[in-house]
Amino acid sequence: MEVFIRKFAVMRWTALFLLAMLTGAHAAPCTPHRFDGSSFTVCAFDAKKQSLHLTLPPSRGFAGLPAKNVAFGMNAGMFDSSGIPVGLYVENGKLIHQLNTQSGDGNFYMLPNGVFSQDADKKLHIETTQAYAARKTKPRWATQSGPMLLIAGKLHPQVSADGPSRNIRNGACLRDSTHAFFAIGEDAVSFGKLARLFRDALKCRDALYFDGYVSGAWIPSEQRMDNRAPLGPIVVVTNR
Repeated sequence: MEVFIRKFAVMRWTALFLLAMLTGAHAAPCTPHRFDGSSFTVCAFDAKKQSLHLTLPPSRGFAGLPAKNVAFGMNAGMFDSSGIPVGLYVENGKLIHQLNTQSGDGNFYMLPNGVFSQDADKKLHIETTQAYAARKTKPRWATQSGPMLLIAGKLHPQVSADGPSRNIRNGACLRDSTHAFFAIGEDAVSFGKLARLFRDALKCRDALYFDGYVSGAWIPSEQRMDNRAPLGPIVVVTNR
């Protein structure tokens, strides 16, 4: 009975969260979410009502970024020791770093990796690096990271449902071309659990991993500004 009540509570919360995101009824930009025994913070983005931009802050963190109208911010892509993106990075239509199609070691190179982007028409995309390259698009905002967590509703081929690797992790998923979720684990979680949160709880079909140990969130309304480690690319969502 207790298990049933917990499952019902999660289902009810998810339904209310999705409804609030679509109707704009929720006041809080980010909401705590309990999934499969782990705690997450989930932030919703609606391209019709909010604006999104990417930045490479000199401070290597959230401190010092303009806070006016900010709903939330989160790290958004992998980078080298200097904070420079290791993959594609486009900021307000300007190409800062080329698409990376090389092979190598580490999470970024757990192929297929992918790209989160927003085109000039405000439509959102999360797709494999190969799919992004084939579209030959010129996005307004784009960041490349890896691995893909979900591809057309299926887990990345090298990601199990709940593998042994645990870390604070974050990423993004798309519900459709104008609605995205950004999530960060408050507990150390596996790739698979983060992927299943996006698929099973948030009803996304495509999702991209952003990073692990360094992951952090900035939620001004909650007076939260994580400072776990120096960052590279950061996504910032503002209310219009």
